[in-house]
Amino acid sequence: MRIRPLVALSVAALSAVLLAGCAGSAPQSTPTASETGAASDLCAVAVPEGDVAASVSVSGEVGELPTVEFEAPLEFTSAERVVAVEGDGTQIADGDYVTYALAVYDAATGEQLQAGGFDGEPIPPQPITIGSGPDAYFGCATEGSRLVVATPESQSGGALVYVIDVLEVTPADAWCAATEPGDVFPTVEYSADGIPTITIPEGEAPEGVQLEVLEEGDGATVEPGDTVTVNYTGVKWSDGSVFDSSYERGEPAQFSTTGVVAGFQRALEGQTVGSKILVSMSPTCGYGEAGSSEHELAGETLVFALEIVEVTEQ
Repeated sequence: MRIRPLVALSVAALSAVLLAGCAGSAPQSTPTASETGAASDLCAVAVPEGDVAASVSVSGEVGELPTVEFEAPLEFTSAERVVAVEGDGTQIADGDYVTYALAVYDAATGEQLQAGGFDGEPIPPQPITIGSGPDAYFGCATEGSRLVVATPESQSGGALVYVIDVLEVTPADAWCAATEPGDVFPTVEYSADGIPTITIPEGEAPEGVQLEVLEEGDGATVEPGDTVTVNYTGVKWSDGSVFDSSYERGEPAQFSTTGVVAGFQRALEGQTVGSKILVSMSPTCGYGEAGSSEHELAGETLVFALEIVEVTEQ
């Protein structure tokens, strides 16, 4: 089994928020959810158990930096995995978001190379989806589990040992679920030409996704995975500046609901064609916390005024 090293997926201080996007287009992301939601699929893609991984001694409480001992150098030619501690929490299903801690060791010397997420400062949640890479490490582990994964030498680096603590599992359909606006929420005004101008209020930006339906359309309902045509303007909560606008480009954008960041996805699914919506999303539901992603909007709470123009069923 060939798997991508998790270190390569955990750049920027071990953060693994797998978000991507490009300026001047819709707020795109790698898909973050599957329609199957089947834990059994993740069980099947997990790295198999092996004696080398089992030989690694790991002690300490889950969530705290472990004490790891093994007889170096470890010699093996294929990836191995064991569940050192089996948690009794929720089992990871395809598309679920996992908050975790990670320590990485050199299999040749036993030296600790990286560590993050322990002692109350977890790495930002990551979606675990079939074929994503991390699926082979996490498999269908349960919340509260401690995993040991050994990966052989490859073109990208030497042999490694990972200790991964599964701290929290959030079901895909509950991640960044939209709520009604709180007391502090932006406002929007439309020009005679239908161009929105968003005003950011004074006060701290809210967590999660908050959504207000400004005008409810009478068209078809947007379902998960549908392709939508949308007009939108996006601004930063921090300074109110516009960072992207289909109105300014003169034409709406088209994309799948599962191809955008979580907050934007929540703003679309379940709404009807013709609806105008104002939505705010904190960094975890957008492009990640500052330092967790190289995207220029990482760390920003984003606000969108959007109108659903058309929908095409998947």
